[in-house]
Amino acid sequence: MSPRDVIDMNSFPYTYNFRIGTIHNDFTIKDASDTTRGYVKAKLFNLKEHVEIFSDESQKELIYSLKANKWLDFNTTYSFTRADGTQCGRLARKGWKSLWKVLYEIYDENDQQDLIIREANPWAKVGDGLLSEIPILGIFTGYFFNPSYNISRPDGTLVAKFKKMPSFFGRKFELSQVESLESGEEERMKLGLMMMALLERNKG
Repeated sequence: MSPRDVIDMNSFPYTYNFRIGTIHNDFTIKDASDTTRGYVKAKLFNLKEHVEIFSDESQKELIYSLKANKWLDFNTTYSFTRADGTQCGRLARKGWKSLWKVLYEIYDENDQQDLIIREANPWAKVGDGLLSEIPILGIFTGYFFNPSYNISRPDGTLVAKFKKMPSFFGRKFELSQVESLESGEEERMKLGLMMMALLERNKG
């Protein structure tokens, strides 16, 4: 089974479901028919982020690796590597800009900017931070304050939306398509959002 068979099936919306009650930072990706399209697992105790993506939860077939190229740094880049060792792009987190409004850039295998991920409403995390400090009410942050992100091309064309769904426990994100995507764009977008979901999961 090839990475494109697992990740790039055109079956939107996709859901990213974080597991509850495990020591691992991991989640499962399912398509609109509830078929598993990937299992994402971050390696523990690494100073550099190292994320492995398997075809399913059995973890028998590795299809991608996502690795940071710097140690704990605001400008870290995360490279996308297929199981056969070929590079297929990278995700760049845009430093101090991310402290207010999340901004990531996705580049293709030729290091050309491909897509941009922008937080749609940064005030959601402000509300989340304020409510989380209030006893008892803090447990409702995951239900009322849910960040959403717009994925667009450099020319401003909106191609997809990624949002956290309301929940009291755990984390669940939904990826919906707005415009037709080229196969390379779709592959890189989903990989970039996998890494971003791990980095931003504590918001909302």
